[in-house]
Amino acid sequence: MVTAPAQPSPLPRPALDSHTHLDMIARGVWGDGSPQERGVPGGRPPGLAQVVASARAAGIVRIVTVGTDLESSRWSARCASEHDGVYAAVAIHPNETQAVSAEVGTGAPAPGSPAAGEVLAGIEELATRPRVVAVGETGLDYYRHHAEPDVQRWWYREHIKIAKRSGKALMIHDRDAHADVLRILEEEGPPDRVVFHCFSGDVGMVKQCAEAGYVMSFAGNVTFGNAQPLRDAAAAAPADLILAETDAPFLTPVPNRGKPNEPALTADTLRCLAEVKGMDLADLCDTVTATAQRTFGPW
Repeated sequence: MVTAPAQPSPLPRPALDSHTHLDMIARGVWGDGSPQERGVPGGRPPGLAQVVASARAAGIVRIVTVGTDLESSRWSARCASEHDGVYAAVAIHPNETQAVSAEVGTGAPAPGSPAAGEVLAGIEELATRPRVVAVGETGLDYYRHHAEPDVQRWWYREHIKIAKRSGKALMIHDRDAHADVLRILEEEGPPDRVVFHCFSGDVGMVKQCAEAGYVMSFAGNVTFGNAQPLRDAAAAAPADLILAETDAPFLTPVPNRGKPNEPALTADTLRCLAEVKGMDLADLCDTVTATAQRTFGPW
């Protein structure tokens, strides 16, 4: 039986969850840090109004909900238009690119493919909407092998172009692909605002990102007992280039690890980050709020 997470005590200042998947939460999908996804047995998942209210009670006053394919991107944009404090990011997730390419009949799609172009046009139209604040999550995932690297790289390049044309932030998924993610970003020319969601690099990568002005968003895995290298990276990251996220329903932070994740639990990750960086929690909340305003705003 799935146990609901403990509600965090309120933060001293408002903050935000810079990356979550409200559509998955609404469907009752959850993740405990493992690759498996599980439905919630014995009842309904929490309603979106309840999830947003719980977040607000914890001091998380803004939420960015993220699409992973065209359908969930449309859902995220609609959700943002219907809920105060909710914003959207839209893209084809790298793990979905092979399936999308097959659906549109392109295989490893060539630039200019009409069917692939229709999907990208749908993402670009969503990206122009005022409550859509980022193009993402896009990037590369060499861990799961759900899509061939060449296919992922083609879609990643196309999303970079959409972010630049739309003037929205680029939200990057990077798993076991640091060198290629950074190389392609440099080759294409990065948008003005870039966020590495669920940052997973080391101190060396922190320095590369900081030199380029890229924002690094840390998820609940920074709280895990075996995550000292990630805490070292967070300690090295400039405070004004940090965001916090849940990536809910995945990566539930300590002390709720093993329970369903939701945006309220960003508060637990922020407390960990404040300790790691030796910062006053209120100051960190103000800093991430300013970074989010600069990255995703104006709200």
